[in-house]
Amino acid sequence: MEISKIGIVGAGQMGNGIAHVCALAGYEIWLNDVSQDQLDKGVALIDRNLERQVSREKISAADKANALARIHTTLHLSDLGKTDLIIEAATERETVKQAIFEDLLPHLQPHTILTSNTSSISITRLASRTDRPEKFMGFHFMNPVPVMQLVELIRGIATDDETFTACKAVVDRLGKTSATAEDFPAFIVNRILMPMINEAVYTLYEGVGSVQSIDESMKLGANHPMGPLELADFIGLDTCLAIMNVLHDGLADTKYRPCPLLTKYVEAGWLGRKTERGFYDYRGEVPVPTR
Repeated sequence: MEISKIGIVGAGQMGNGIAHVCALAGYEIWLNDVSQDQLDKGVALIDRNLERQVSREKISAADKANALARIHTTLHLSDLGKTDLIIEAATERETVKQAIFEDLLPHLQPHTILTSNTSSISITRLASRTDRPEKFMGFHFMNPVPVMQLVELIRGIATDDETFTACKAVVDRLGKTSATAEDFPAFIVNRILMPMINEAVYTLYEGVGSVQSIDESMKLGANHPMGPLELADFIGLDTCLAIMNVLHDGLADTKYRPCPLLTKYVEAGWLGRKTERGFYDYRGEVPVPTR
């Protein structure tokens, strides 16, 4: 099947990035959120990020204008029923995602494909709560979406070949690279990345090194572009904790036990860049380690 209209649920960090790349690739976009303010912020960020691409001569001013013209915003999930593909990019909580899919079901066309941008939750389990498990997939973009080249495609146990082929064609049209992952907790990227971040937090918790020494060691000693604690702040400490809990619960192995210090930061509301405090304090001109 040919996909021309894409619905995106959630205009936050991931959703607006997905809308950006899909609109630039020529798809008509319906972007949904529960808040008009969130929708306005999402579109404003898309505008700024497109303008950055224009200034770097990666796209033309006409490309930017055409992409923005393809993005329609709505507060009503039912408006997404006319699309061919829906990408859910809401918060990383299974109950929230299940409620969204249940609300969408009465409004969908028979051919509409449902996907989730979840970074860790079972695709098979999410699909089983819908009327079309064969037309359900994991569609996991990396953050920031306009920059990162990888998209993980995750088939649930019931996903059919037509659905997979259609989603892969979208990734190809976006100019990105797809990696096929099996439906196990956290898939590929986060199955490897999150335990590394969690171990970095344990290294801090146990006093082996400071925030700065841990990040500098990994940047200079392992050639990582960002230190693990800096990266955790960028991702969001609440998201890191949620993924570690999925790994710990789903695989029942103590090596995935979330570090108590990570839990404490989340309980304090210090979630990283989005709250201006995490392992670094971002309220000044230069980020300052908080430990």
